[in-house]
Amino acid sequence: MITLYTWKTPNGRKPAIMLEEIGIPYEVVGIDISKNEQFAPAFLAIAPNNKIPAMVDDDAFGGQTLSIFESGAILTYLAEKTGRLLAASGPERYAALAWLNWQAGGLAPMLGQLGFYALRSEEKLPLAITRFTDEAERLIGVMDKRLSAVPYLAGAEYSIADIAAYPWTSAAAQMMTSVLGDAFKRATAVTAWLERVGTRPAVVRGMAVLQE
Repeated sequence: MITLYTWKTPNGRKPAIMLEEIGIPYEVVGIDISKNEQFAPAFLAIAPNNKIPAMVDDDAFGGQTLSIFESGAILTYLAEKTGRLLAASGPERYAALAWLNWQAGGLAPMLGQLGFYALRSEEKLPLAITRFTDEAERLIGVMDKRLSAVPYLAGAEYSIADIAAYPWTSAAAQMMTSVLGDAFKRATAVTAWLERVGTRPAVVRGMAVLQE
């Protein structure tokens, strides 16, 4: 059995989408980060960085128990466990891994910082807002150029790269219109991709985990 420790955040939704896509039974344990539950000793034993998501697979590598943290690592593990949503070799495999790392190292951190400084922080710092807005707009442009050439980030096929990027991009398109509205209006390929990915039944189910 797989147990997913997660919460209702973009990072937290990635492995839920993946698990729905591959159809493996799993249980969900909510880690309410608004109550600092991520700092509980039991969770620390699974996720040494005290961040969601984390996952435990009781049937890994011939029956061993595996604890794994970081959403990109979880997606890669599940893809390789099932042979799904990550090409076994060739250009599309490395394109998927490149865009997965692009999301983890660029898109998610920049959108997260922009969301804090522009929306959630009581003190508005113009320099910080401008810096992160400019970088977020640049990244949306990079994504739009890619998706103008191919239907999915890795190329012709939907992959873990799309699963990783979708929750952050969707959240930004819906919640950051005050700072990124014009960028998304220009990014017509990204908007089409959001519709294409967001209507997948597994994505709908994964995005709804812990929402009830």
